[in-house]
Amino acid sequence: MVGSCSRTAGARASRDIKVRLLRQIAAIGALCLLAAAAAAQTTVYRWVDDSGRVNYSETVPERYRSVARPITVPDAAPSVEAPLAPHATAAGQPASAPQPVARTPPPTPPLKPAGKRPARVPDQNTDCETWQRLYFESIDCFGPYRTVRGGIKPEAFERCNEVPEPPVSRCRLRLP
Repeated sequence: MVGSCSRTAGARASRDIKVRLLRQIAAIGALCLLAAAAAAQTTVYRWVDDSGRVNYSETVPERYRSVARPITVPDAAPSVEAPLAPHATAAGQPASAPQPVARTPPPTPPLKPAGKRPARVPDQNTDCETWQRLYFESIDCFGPYRTVRGGIKPEAFERCNEVPEPPVSRCRLRLP
């Protein structure tokens, strides 16, 4: 009888711990939601300083408060159902044009592949020094395409020429 009583007491204590843990998790979740809601309701201001630079901030320096305008900041990225709408100012009027925050350089055109590396494959008439240089260049080209298990990715053969090791009968391999 004593054993069954201690089992129920142990089960009750275990259940109490689980309930306490769930309450703590719920409280933390509620605090996170409150913090997110408070952060979503901040007001951002836009103003132009003496040097002509456009500034955006939640706080405005005292000397620019007369020219600072509140702007609306979207809460999140638009969903698929909601099409992109022009941003509106705090007065409810549509903005004339979005002001860029930072200038980005124009995109560079994609580079064309330069061909396979090494540019040529040795033959029986290639001297030993050139053959070794081409061999090491081939190894360097294949290096980034090696997998963790030692294999080579298929795209490596589109960009790299496979150069066999220089023949031992003719050339003695010299390490750089």
